[in-house]
Amino acid sequence: MIAPAVGRRPERRPSAGAPVTTVPTEPETAQPTRRLLGVELLIVLGLSLGASGIGALISFAGSLTEPLKLGQQVATLNGSRAPGRPWLDLVWQLYYIGRGLMPVVLVGYLLVREGTALRVLGFDLGQKMRDLGRGAAVAAVIGGSGLALYLASQAAGYNLTVAPSGLPDVWWRVPVLVLSAWQNAILEEVVVLGYLLRRLGQLGWSWPATVVASSVLRGSYHLYQGVGGLVGNMVMGAVFCLAYRRWGRVMPLVVAHGLIDTVAFVGYALLAGHVSWLPTP
Repeated sequence: MIAPAVGRRPERRPSAGAPVTTVPTEPETAQPTRRLLGVELLIVLGLSLGASGIGALISFAGSLTEPLKLGQQVATLNGSRAPGRPWLDLVWQLYYIGRGLMPVVLVGYLLVREGTALRVLGFDLGQKMRDLGRGAAVAAVIGGSGLALYLASQAAGYNLTVAPSGLPDVWWRVPVLVLSAWQNAILEEVVVLGYLLRRLGQLGWSWPATVVASSVLRGSYHLYQGVGGLVGNMVMGAVFCLAYRRWGRVMPLVVAHGLIDTVAFVGYALLAGHVSWLPTP
């Protein structure tokens, strides 16, 4: 008998009539169909800003049926979640900020499954200075005009009085407001701008239709603020869509949105009750 070579297993041949065992191979990942992409889009929106839009519509209907006029009602954006218990309040604030970013994580995961990543939307740090400059310019234009529209619509009775901060005057108020502002910016621009436009394009929608869809969605989840919140954010959405198409990146719009909300949140916390032109509850 000949011994097998060192380090080599002896070859075993199946006996006649014995079944041959085959090792199954992993099937190749199929590209999702349009139907699956549509279902995916509905799921993402249903777990995030699409659901917020429905909630805002219900809230606005409730405001319209209130005895008070819209201008006399208050919409608080960042309220206390544990009044009189600042440490517990802080924990709740951080929890909701983190939870609010989970749809972005989901979008990132779905893009990886697709064979890409969030960078395909321009959500990365590859052009830091250019993104910062563009974002600051957009924020200066949109922020000023948005404030003017809000003041006019609130004075005319078409908008609720928006209180961007209802947090207690504690050491963590400003940091939490800044985190909340940037959480809003990342969530909205990744989901409603980059991801939504990409998926609608893959579904065969025309460019004008995608702009309308993104703008209407953005306006819808601000409807709880009133007509001014709806119209102003629809206009902002259209401008952001055009900028995104030109630059091919969501990051400048994340910067713009983050700066706008930071100024609004922190500015209100510092100025409310100290200037006459700013409506307060």
